[in-house]
Amino acid sequence: MQAARHGDLPPGCPAASVRSTANLGGPALTFLRSTALALTLVPMTAFAADKNLTVFDWAGFEEPVLFQSYVDKHGDSPTFALYGDDDEAYQKLASGFKADVAHPCSQMVSKYRDKGLIEPWDPARITALADIAPRFLNSPVFKDDGGVWYIPTDFGSAAIAYNTQSVPAEDVATLQIFVNPAYQGRTTLPDSADDVWALAYLATGVTDWTQVTDEQFKAAADWLRAAHKNVAAYWADPAEEAQLMASGTVDVAWSWNDVLPILQKEGYPVGFQRAAKEGSSTFFCGFVNLKDGPGDENRAYDFINAWLDVGSAKGLLDTIGYGPTNAKALASIADDPRVKAGLSETGGPVLSQTPNDPAQRERQLAEFEKIKAGF
Repeated sequence: MQAARHGDLPPGCPAASVRSTANLGGPALTFLRSTALALTLVPMTAFAADKNLTVFDWAGFEEPVLFQSYVDKHGDSPTFALYGDDDEAYQKLASGFKADVAHPCSQMVSKYRDKGLIEPWDPARITALADIAPRFLNSPVFKDDGGVWYIPTDFGSAAIAYNTQSVPAEDVATLQIFVNPAYQGRTTLPDSADDVWALAYLATGVTDWTQVTDEQFKAAADWLRAAHKNVAAYWADPAEEAQLMASGTVDVAWSWNDVLPILQKEGYPVGFQRAAKEGSSTFFCGFVNLKDGPGDENRAYDFINAWLDVGSAKGLLDTIGYGPTNAKALASIADDPRVKAGLSETGGPVLSQTPNDPAQRERQLAEFEKIKAGF
């Protein structure tokens, strides 16, 4: 499980993650403590194993079950260096840190390309490339005349998580619950600009954030300011969100789907509303081939092929809570209740967090910081 999928963790996030496990017990406590421990070790700690491949990845993604065929072939996991958020990872690589592959989410790929940090993959060496659902590669940022720059591997969703005993179903039929005065002090939003802007755009009628006008940006910003009035806390990672809900501090969250099974294991009456009339959001992450990596290029391809292997799908779902971009792999776990609740298509509006204009993303980051500060 990732400590933070992407975006904008504030300083001190690891400590917050440790605190957030205090009132949980059982399997979820162990699960969340391991996540918090991983966070306290990033970004500087590397987990040494196969020295011929260095993977720069999210904390929690070093679990062998995610790339088991690589371990079977080479006898060990790659060496992992871990990070806690996408912008942190980019800055470290831009400052000269060396690794062979990295695992950014889709919004970051243009920055890697613009900085000259990555080189194309050889599509002939990615055995399941044709099995990746086309929607995950539908961007010239990922694939153009220069080659395939990004291999999407895993995806999740963002929607309304809520306490089914205290929140009526009709209230979560709309994203306007986040600005409903009845829920003042009862909501939590992610401390991630990408996710809160996805929510705000959806709530104001936008499902494609690659074509946002100034008027649409202002409407979404105004909506976020209204939503801010109801926020009890911004969660920095899934552990903190789970604690906020399990403790009764909040009843409603804009949430990633991986929190759902954690709370269910604790007996918390959680619902996950992906069919609000304004819609829900999806996000995905994948691997880039870092230029001048110090390791073995052949092993980099072995690692990617292991990730895309159909046999890795259940491990991804069990360990992280996300689904594989490989359509055949997703089909192999399609009957799992976690897939049906959090990953299957809803038929309603969806804002896919595909790459948007980097300048627009920076504008959103700056505006979100102002909103959190009360301006």
